[in-house]
Amino acid sequence: MLKERLTQLAVDSAERGWIPDSLLRYGMRKLCEKRLRPEHIAREEAAQFATLVRQGPIALVPEKANEQHYEVPAEFFDLVLGPRRKYSCCFYPPGVTDLATAEEESLRQSCEHAQVADGQEILELGCGWGSLTLWLLEKYPQARITAVSNSSSQRQFIRGQAEKLGFSERLQLITADMNQFSPPAKYDRVMSIEMFEHMRNYEQLLHRIRGWLRPGGKLFVHIFCHRWLAYDFDGQGAADWMSRNFFSGGIMPSVDFLSRFPNDLRVEEQWIWNGEHYAKTADAWVENLDRRQAAILPILAKIYGPADARRWWQRWRMLFLAGSELFGYKRGEEWLVGHYRLAEIG
Repeated sequence: MLKERLTQLAVDSAERGWIPDSLLRYGMRKLCEKRLRPEHIAREEAAQFATLVRQGPIALVPEKANEQHYEVPAEFFDLVLGPRRKYSCCFYPPGVTDLATAEEESLRQSCEHAQVADGQEILELGCGWGSLTLWLLEKYPQARITAVSNSSSQRQFIRGQAEKLGFSERLQLITADMNQFSPPAKYDRVMSIEMFEHMRNYEQLLHRIRGWLRPGGKLFVHIFCHRWLAYDFDGQGAADWMSRNFFSGGIMPSVDFLSRFPNDLRVEEQWIWNGEHYAKTADAWVENLDRRQAAILPILAKIYGPADARRWWQRWRMLFLAGSELFGYKRGEEWLVGHYRLAEIG
């Protein structure tokens, strides 16, 4: 009981901005250290976790993702993210330090790894604020895109952007819960960037995706992951701040997690990014939050109320600081980002 109360006090102090970033980062690194297991134990736990998620729904609490992230207005993300509004890991080639270039490079690599070609019919699952969808429409002028999001505000935003750019005729936007989603067609490519972390039953999801592919079609998945660990964010107690505020029902898959569900689709090829790419991305988001605080606070006041705007500004900072420390831990060699291209079995 005393430990819980002390943890609550520490969290409250952090959310009020009373703890300097150096101490916050130190505490976050200690939490990362506490999470680690020897490889043989981690692999055993990952196998047990894979069995557990087979027994549940595809998505555990999809409404929480909306509440915590996706119904936050686009104007907030306009100020925090880069010009492509990519709310996921970006890639920093040697010598690159700016977020805009890192966004472009990550999108380029995603399409290369997915073997995207002009003229394809492409389904994007979890389209966010449209970074990949709009990139595909821009770079592949004969491609047709169906973009799916759990958020009506994201659908409206992407539609507006597509109309401005003259892409509307090649774009279909759908708002759907992945537990019930059924696509209107079959596709040459299904692509997903940092949506699978909000899913649980990969076996059922991969089975359904196989039925959405045309003959010879491929699935591309971009996920964050750990070398060996696979676990959920359970939201129990004051210490699980991340789940309670930003990642309810989410999971951290292991690098090999997709390969643990081999009945319908197999991993044809994979690429692993060092976690420092995500650490740099998160640091860039923190920099934008700090630099644009005066413009961001009124937006947060509309969402959370004037009395809580500053606390939520600090919570978003803490989210991104935590991402920086998690993915930067041990020079980015523990928590990673994976790219996977999957094809049908047989």
